[in-house]
Amino acid sequence: MKSTSDRITLIFDFDGTVADTMEMLGRIYNRIAPEYNCRPIADELREVLRKGRPQDLIKEYGMPPLKMPVVVLRMRKEVSGCIAQVKPIRGIAAALRELKSAGYTLGIISSNAPENVRTFLAVNDLCGLFDFIQSSKHVFGKAAVIKRLMRKRGISSRQTIYIGDETRDIEAARKASIPVVAVSWGYQAREILQSLQPDRIADDPKELIGCIQRIDGKPRVSH
Repeated sequence: MKSTSDRITLIFDFDGTVADTMEMLGRIYNRIAPEYNCRPIADELREVLRKGRPQDLIKEYGMPPLKMPVVVLRMRKEVSGCIAQVKPIRGIAAALRELKSAGYTLGIISSNAPENVRTFLAVNDLCGLFDFIQSSKHVFGKAAVIKRLMRKRGISSRQTIYIGDETRDIEAARKASIPVVAVSWGYQAREILQSLQPDRIADDPKELIGCIQRIDGKPRVSH
């Protein structure tokens, strides 16, 4: 086990990386989209959407910047009613437990509401794995949140690794000057993630440990 000062902090995205929320969020969005004059997403288009950058797709589906915070807030409220039924990504719980046992500090930054994240963790017996949950209220504001979190916790870019499933996660990590592991099981396809050249790509939760240790450069033994 590493000393506190030597610990690496792993910051996880939530939706699509830890929690399998894709179907739930798709249903919620399609139900409320007409209220905001936005285009619903047909099932056959979902794979197409996985291959584009979120900021480009948002424009295509009628979501101007001023409308986005309103829709995001509405979706947060809708999610609270069904988050207890959401399951973790298959295999992620075991990977998180192994990382925790190996001495890493784990946390979450999410545009989802903190109370939704806490409910999910409690229902799925994952509460004890995470040291912090930080809200990123703006969909594209994660870089600033990461920087504030690092200052608050007194950790440097050399002590931090980000794990996420979207291009905006990679972009946020780059702006915050920290390495990033992209995961291909979430909201965006491997090819679009690869185009932004993350430090590593994991195609299965079992690969996370190896990806993180190669960035860390210090293999750690679980206890």
